[in-house]
Amino acid sequence: MARIPQHVIDDVRSRTNIVEVIGQYVQLKKSGSKNYTGLCPFHNEKTPSFSVAEDKQFYYCFGCGRGGNVFSFVQELEGVSFSEAVVKVAEIENIPVAENYRQAPQTNPESSKAQQLIALHEKASEVYHHMLVHTTAGQEALDYLLKRGLTEELIEEFQIGFAPNQRAFLERIFQNESLDAKYFAESGLFVERDDGLADRFYQRIMFPIRNFQGKTIGFSGRWLQTEAFPGENQPKYLNSPETSLFNKREVLFNFDKARSTIRKEGSVFLFEGFMDVLAAWQSGIQNGIASMGTSLTNQQIAAIERVSKELILCYDGDNAGIEATNRGIELLQEHSHLNLTIVSVPERLDPDEYVRKYGSEAFYELAYHGRETVFSFKMNYRKQHRNLANEKEQLEYVQELLQDLLQVDSLLEQDRYLTQLSTEFQISRETLQQQLRQFKQARRNEARTPTHVEPEQIPLPPPSVVRKTQLEKAEELLLYRLFNEESFNRRFKSLELTFAHEKYQELYVLFDAYVEMEGEFVVAKFLDFLKNEQMKQLVITIARLNVPEESTEQEFQDLVRIIQTSSIVEEINKKRIQQQEASQKGNQQLELELAVEIINLTKQLKQAK
Repeated sequence: MARIPQHVIDDVRSRTNIVEVIGQYVQLKKSGSKNYTGLCPFHNEKTPSFSVAEDKQFYYCFGCGRGGNVFSFVQELEGVSFSEAVVKVAEIENIPVAENYRQAPQTNPESSKAQQLIALHEKASEVYHHMLVHTTAGQEALDYLLKRGLTEELIEEFQIGFAPNQRAFLERIFQNESLDAKYFAESGLFVERDDGLADRFYQRIMFPIRNFQGKTIGFSGRWLQTEAFPGENQPKYLNSPETSLFNKREVLFNFDKARSTIRKEGSVFLFEGFMDVLAAWQSGIQNGIASMGTSLTNQQIAAIERVSKELILCYDGDNAGIEATNRGIELLQEHSHLNLTIVSVPERLDPDEYVRKYGSEAFYELAYHGRETVFSFKMNYRKQHRNLANEKEQLEYVQELLQDLLQVDSLLEQDRYLTQLSTEFQISRETLQQQLRQFKQARRNEARTPTHVEPEQIPLPPPSVVRKTQLEKAEELLLYRLFNEESFNRRFKSLELTFAHEKYQELYVLFDAYVEMEGEFVVAKFLDFLKNEQMKQLVITIARLNVPEESTEQEFQDLVRIIQTSSIVEEINKKRIQQQEASQKGNQQLELELAVEIINLTKQLKQAK
């Protein structure tokens, strides 16, 4: 691979808006005229502490302290090299980059292993897709999918494939391709037997599972039942096992393709199965995802919250789907701040069946204009298995709904549903409101009650904040002005002063060398120039100082004076320590000499001021 030249890196950076790139991964909200905030993608949090400065083209998290420019963001989030990050940013921004820069070298053993495993999965995906679309062995599977209403375009878009009924098929392909056999066993694509490896997937329609970056990391295979292969003892769906690549607690099917639409619309549809996601996509709904056959996890919820404000649950319409919807609501209300709405599919159908029965337009209409609130769903859900003609069950039903109403923040919604309950069950609205207030108070009291916390669960105190001295603050402000005002820099250089603290002096030397080389100062580009991580973080700290945009003459004089006198102050402090030591040792002569030196230094300090 050819090394990406600096002019290509600079071109990509100059044509890139960091807000647009980070916005692909994090739901950003404008804060002030130049900054954006969102939930940090590097650590779990409920309150946004992640900030992106559009004018300076860098990001910083006040929670975990991470910061950098657009390349370092992609590097850290996706675990790729600098060169790969440059290429990835170029792809996001549709900036052409020569093909010979697209394959970055792998130096990290873990990264190399991950790339090898991904290469196996990508090749498997390619082969399975070819088998489905271009061979007689895959014709029955293709006919089945087309009969289910999938189009050839959809099959191509999602690279759906077919694994033939041969247990050595994939291994032979890999060997012919000269892929590294040492990774076969841990890829999850094979099972180990006494006589060697055997293909895990056979006689199955294959759905590639991709990570958030769009790389294939696993598969879900649906058994294709035929006369020759009835497969009575085969599970309907077989997923890849957990591997170093594939963790079903973290993966969301179609998240990579859906993310841009999710971000644009601010909402995401959560389906139960892959076929539902595909049916929705074919209906024009491209912000649909599915979890891996399990309840949502905290990792998946965090990923969704970073790009969306609203989640629409669209599970199957049968009893199992209704129960799953209720569990999903409770889970999301407890662990997320997402706005929830529900699409209840009628006639006990799942979304895929609904599309096949009524068509794509009808499903689109249902999905966008047939949504109901969580409370509306709860009203119908709690009616199940109840005899509402019975007065006792009526009262129990109303009590449960009032508890549900505590979760409703909108006063308009609360008012509407109280009126509805009052009318339906002939209970005065005032009584319902009073009961609701009692429930609210009981919940507040419960929240105030201290609970036992195991020792190992006691949260750690926040990291202590190191207070900066007046001198350190002055040195940081001085560097900020040097970064942003060329005339300030020229005047300071003419004075031939040095910073009191070594780290600031080192940063100034690096800054001066950079400006000499580049002719101008760009924070985002300077971060790439720096190699030391602590220096990068120091630059970010200085660049985000909240100070007036332009300096004044008085400020310049004050900063110069503080820097000039800092060496004298430091010398005075050193002499005082020596004086104390001389006093403790009873050396009166030295103590007197040091006192005279301190007096003279103090006079110099007054003159300098």
